Amino acid sequence: MSTTTNLSQADLLYDRFAGVLLGTAVGDALGLYLEGLEADSIQSQFGSAVDRYYLLGNIGFVSDDTEQSALIAQSLIKFPPDLDYSVNRFRTAMLGWFCRMPFGVGQATSYSCMKILMGSKNTGIPSAGNGAAMRAAILGAFFYDDSELRNQFGIGLANITHTDARGVEGALFVAEMTAACVRAGLDRQAQVISDTGVGQSAAAGAKLDTENNGKTNGVVYGDEWLLRLYDQSVEVVQDKSLKEALSNARELALEKASVDDARKRLGCSGFVNHSVSLAVFGFLRFGDDPLTAIQSVIMAGGDTDSNAAIVGALCGALHGESGLPMKLISQINDGPFGPEHLRSLAKALVETKKGKSAATPGYFWPVAFARNVAVIPILLSHTLLRLARRGKIT
Repeated sequence: MSTTTNLSQADLLYDRFAGVLLGTAVGDALGLYLEGLEADSIQSQFGSAVDRYYLLGNIGFVSDDTEQSALIAQSLIKFPPDLDYSVNRFRTAMLGWFCRMPFGVGQATSYSCMKILMGSKNTGIPSAGNGAAMRAAILGAFFYDDSELRNQFGIGLANITHTDARGVEGALFVAEMTAACVRAGLDRQAQVISDTGVGQSAAAGAKLDTENNGKTNGVVYGDEWLLRLYDQSVEVVQDKSLKEALSNARELALEKASVDDARKRLGCSGFVNHSVSLAVFGFLRFGDDPLTAIQSVIMAGGDTDSNAAIVGALCGALHGESGLPMKLISQINDGPFGPEHLRSLAKALVETKKGKSAATPGYFWPVAFARNVAVIPILLSHTLLRLARRGKIT
């Protein structure tokens, strides 16, 4: 006989907030090692799916996707919500983060951080990169029940680094889609609890088989429900080119197209139209199986870590932490921006959501700096080794 406990709304919300942050981390860490590779190279070197980490054995390391998402979360820990406060706090946090020599930083974000360093207030760059979109999911999760604040904070926090309409609307769409996933996940979990009379702990609720890498054996949503989440969210996009790319992603998912066909039609680079549409395809096509969804966009090549981070965040919003691949979560380096830090941020966000004053979870910045200094040469050496194997350098 299994042990069950009644779950409060706060417990359910924590599972979603943690799911978004940890889903981002899994996608980021799993895709980081393969960033920049082409699809055929990934398939020839790694087979049909990437199911483990490759840096320092099987340890996962997160990069800018997870770290900036955590900084967004940190900036939201204030009640009542205050846009100016959050924008200023995120801007300051980005400067400190940039000075710690992070790896995987996009060009627009680098320029923005240099403008912050010089004291500029208008720090956004007219770039259509995916930098604002890759970190927007946790904002959407936090404001899942308030579309007005979701839009205001989404624009304000995106503009710190990106001002191009496509870059901003890509971020708004990711936030909107995440909010829809959180609402769907909470509604479905509440229905399960109502039907059974009990709820289970987050760790046990989805009946995860950790050896099976987190396939959800509990709640299954189905293609129609996933498409409905997309349809609820796409109205925030006004740019014609981005809207067309997202529509193509929906069509490909509905046709059950292959990842290779999706890559060829949608693209897989860090251009926001490519990145967000490919992530949407992966989620709509495989969203009931989080690991497969994450793996699908990694196998497409290109900006593998950011694309997979967005998919992971959407899966975490829908299924919660309890629906993610727990084994991979446990193998992520648990320093700054690691699993425990991200869980602490999720708890603080829940307290803030309840109208309580919550302390911002801290981390020892010299450890983050030391980790970056140590990992950068390892990443570079692995990149050079891969190029050498492909005959690109002699």
